[in-house]
Amino acid sequence: MLDIVIRVVVNAIALIAAINLVPGVRFTGDWWKLIALAAIFGVINAYLRPIVKLLSLPLTFLVFGLVGLIINTAMVLVTALISDSLKLGFTLAGWPPGRIDLDVIIAALLTAIVVSIVSALLAIVRMVTPRL
Repeated sequence: MLDIVIRVVVNAIALIAAINLVPGVRFTGDWWKLIALAAIFGVINAYLRPIVKLLSLPLTFLVFGLVGLIINTAMVLVTALISDSLKLGFTLAGWPPGRIDLDVIIAALLTAIVVSIVSALLAIVRMVTPRL
C-alpha cells in the first residue's frame, strides 16, 4: 500500500515539474484533481505501458530504445485525454479538445522527458535514503 502512495506522490511531483517547466502544458484544477491525475497517470504507466512496450519490443531493438520515448509520449497523451473526460483540467497546448497538432506532440514529448527525469531522480533519492 505504501508503494502505491509513493508512486502517486512521485507522479504528482513529476507532473507539477512538467506543468511548471514545459510551455503549453496547463493544469487548472485543485490539489485533489492533481492527485487524481497523478493516480491516473500511475495506473496508465503501471498497466498499459508494459503491454505497449512488449508489443513494440522488436521495433525497440531496431531503433535502439527510442520507442520508449514515443511510448512515454503516448502515455502522456492518453492521460490528457482521460483528464479531459473526467474534467481534471490537464491540457497539452490546448488539447483536448480538438485535433492533435505538432504543438500538442511537442508538449507531450517534453512532458514525457521531464516526468522521466524527475521520476528517475526521485527514484535515486528513494534508493539512497535509509528506510525506517
